[in-house]
Amino acid sequence: MTQHDPRAPAPVLNSLGFAKAPADTRVVVAMSGGVDSSVVAAQLKAEGYDVIGVTLQLYDHGAALKKKGACCAGQDIHDARRVAERIGIPHYVLDYENRFRESVIEEFADAYLAGATPVPCIRCNERVKFRDLLDTARDLDADCMATGHYIRRLDGLQGAELHMAADPNRDQSYFLFSTTHEQLEFLRFPLGGLVSKAETRVLAARHGLAVADKPDSQDICFVPDGNYAAVIEKLRPGAADPGDIVDMDGNVLARHHGVIHYTVGQRRGLGIGGLGEPLYVVRLDPLSRQVIVGPRSALATRTVPVAEVNWIGDASFQDRAERAVSVRIRSTRPPREAILRPPGPATAEVELLSAEEGVSPGQACVFYETGGTRVLGGGWITASRVRR
Repeated sequence: MTQHDPRAPAPVLNSLGFAKAPADTRVVVAMSGGVDSSVVAAQLKAEGYDVIGVTLQLYDHGAALKKKGACCAGQDIHDARRVAERIGIPHYVLDYENRFRESVIEEFADAYLAGATPVPCIRCNERVKFRDLLDTARDLDADCMATGHYIRRLDGLQGAELHMAADPNRDQSYFLFSTTHEQLEFLRFPLGGLVSKAETRVLAARHGLAVADKPDSQDICFVPDGNYAAVIEKLRPGAADPGDIVDMDGNVLARHHGVIHYTVGQRRGLGIGGLGEPLYVVRLDPLSRQVIVGPRSALATRTVPVAEVNWIGDASFQDRAERAVSVRIRSTRPPREAILRPPGPATAEVELLSAEEGVSPGQACVFYETGGTRVLGGGWITASRVRR
């Protein structure tokens, strides 16, 4: 057996962490047609890597072409193809429409009907991009797959770690908590270390990309103009049955045109003004078709039940009764200090040290290292307490 010489110099790693030349390193880049993934592909190609671009067709082009600013629309596929031609890499468009509908859209509709507020972008990353597309990358004999997400992958003592992006305003760690250890070993996020989106656009212009000034997508790609209710009514006819808006004592205050038009924490559009203090949606009851409203104080909670936990910390999730963490319960809110208790192998109870308003079933609860940037995992907020 050959003995390793401890005095031998460590192998020189390329920018993606492989001990070989960039030209011998194949990278599949998930290209959405936006500026971020386009820059990733162009930059890696410029560094000499063997780059293959892949774009997913996730829903009908006819509907997509009527909508601007969606991440996977027909125009975006065209933009991704143009970028690939510009930088001289092979580019493939894969029809994942059926997978996307079954894995993401159907659950989105069912979750809304159940009174939850889902985050389909997380499910898309989990079930389509980081599962099916990642498998395709392996089939193409790629060494890794790169995306344009703003998040950092760092090498730790026990393997790859997931960390927040250098730019807190662009950080997308909330949407990637369900990434597994195995996936993380294969993934790369070249933009995670940039300090601002302006840097990305400068790089796009430097590479001569037509998408350098393309606006960021804001809406969920399959929800035109942010009108969730219209999509759900199309998918689930009869979903917008009317019902009562009631106070916390059950008194009827008004009628509504469907529970799907409301979300926890909502204040505007209730049609029940003139009743004194402002009222907010505090709970939805799809079975009785009731929208329950109350004062703002009724939105505050310190206990958050979480299911489907994905843990990517070093130690076992259940290695001790509880641990101090920071958690984020909405993508737009900063992490808050909390205590994490794991009553089961994939469930958790999160106790917030200070009350948070508008905690909604269907949203994600993402765990972070206290005082640090590392993502430890996360899960989905449920409507009821987890069982011990």
